[in-house]
Amino acid sequence: MNARTNTCSRLSVVCVLAVISAGTVVAQDAPDSSDHPVVSRYAGSVIDGYEVKDFDDFDLPLGPVIRDADGNRVPSEKKTLEGKRTRILYRGPEGRSTLEISRNYRSALEGAGFDILYSCSDEDCGRLFHWSLYHDDTIIRPTVSGRGAFDRPTDLRYIAATKATDEGVFHVAVMIAIDSMWTKGPFAFLEVIEAEPMDTGLVTVKSMGDGIDAEGHIAIYGIYFDTGNANLKTESDATLEEISRLMTDRSSLNLLVVGHTDNQGGYDLNMDLSQQRAGAVVKALTERYGVEPSRLSAAGVGYLAPIATNDTEAGRARNRRVDLVKR
Repeated sequence: MNARTNTCSRLSVVCVLAVISAGTVVAQDAPDSSDHPVVSRYAGSVIDGYEVKDFDDFDLPLGPVIRDADGNRVPSEKKTLEGKRTRILYRGPEGRSTLEISRNYRSALEGAGFDILYSCSDEDCGRLFHWSLYHDDTIIRPTVSGRGAFDRPTDLRYIAATKATDEGVFHVAVMIAIDSMWTKGPFAFLEVIEAEPMDTGLVTVKSMGDGIDAEGHIAIYGIYFDTGNANLKTESDATLEEISRLMTDRSSLNLLVVGHTDNQGGYDLNMDLSQQRAGAVVKALTERYGVEPSRLSAAGVGYLAPIATNDTEAGRARNRRVDLVKR
């Protein structure tokens, strides 16, 4: 068994591109660089830029780029992550389309159990989407041709995905485009964030109970949904389990599960979405964790009860929550 296989086994994650990149490392790779042990290269690609930080933050785009109130181009939705950050710029083999490369990445990620959080192509990603990932402040140096890799990208495609494991949570972003200005070939830019295991820093039964005793309610942030809908993500399981334990420990406690959104989108849309998400939490707690249905009620209030400003992403992130309210 080689070193790469050992690493994948330790992480309990499939080396997601093994099916398409079983070859050896290309000699032209940037010095002191290597594939990520979980997400490898598209076959025939060369590492043009490489950077690893033991701990960093990263805004993962989860929606098309729009103009904010100040006229800046920003993702319409994003998730702020912290953890070990690996950034790799690959120069792809000549003659390969971005569609072929992106489909290989997506197929490999899904085959390894990753959930696709968001994907887009060209105009669906929004004008200048590549600036949200690769711009003057984030260009990897030194590189062979990386500085101009996304100067004038064409046929751009993007995928964001995640997977929770016993070893931690992996978030992956991969952006593929043709460099129409310099090399005329395909580039793939990969971001991998490795966060701590999901139960680290989790709101526990004790803190939930203490918050409800003191204030009559508590805000919960460990429940995650697919973008724009009420599909619970697997990352929510640890928090849902803690809520079910609270209900078991306190047999007389009855709760109102209240969904909250930020103010992005219309009033009716957010009211419906918050109600659906609260209902999804109640459904999961009753059907999967055995909480008595009569002890839980769902309600959605959209963006009617913010606890922070909706003018910044940080504020909107605080407003997107589920409240447990004592009945």
